[in-house]
Amino acid sequence: MDTLSYKTISANKSTVSKEWLLVDAEGQTLGRLASKVAKLLRGKHKPNFTPHVDCGDNVVIINAEKVNLSGNKWAEKTYQRYTGYPGGQRETTATEMLDKHPERIVEKSIKGMLPKNRLGADLFRNLKVYAGTEHGHEAQKPRAINLNDYK
Repeated sequence: MDTLSYKTISANKSTVSKEWLLVDAEGQTLGRLASKVAKLLRGKHKPNFTPHVDCGDNVVIINAEKVNLSGNKWAEKTYQRYTGYPGGQRETTATEMLDKHPERIVEKSIKGMLPKNRLGADLFRNLKVYAGTEHGHEAQKPRAINLNDYK
């Protein structure tokens, strides 16, 4: 066997092929949706995946307000933030977050599954989440996918 003919191909910014994907979150469980979308953003579903390169796709998520949580998570799950002032730690439940900003529930869960570095910040910019069915990315012609077909 000639070992010189088998070379490992490492992707870079110029050789990566990015695609626009449309995901419908209606009826999806939040954690399962987030883990599958994080894989799409990272590019782990592609054969030329390179860990240190943004080789994932651009993902548009619609119907974020119709995502499901199991058990008592609507009442018991809390999101914490800090205002920057002493004693400024604030908590909101998942129901309150759904009423005010439904897209943030999906964004926060996906962001937690991305790398905690500059690459993760770049990957997060490739995610667009909308509460309803309308989105402003028709010009990019996103391809609708079914997340149940992915692992």
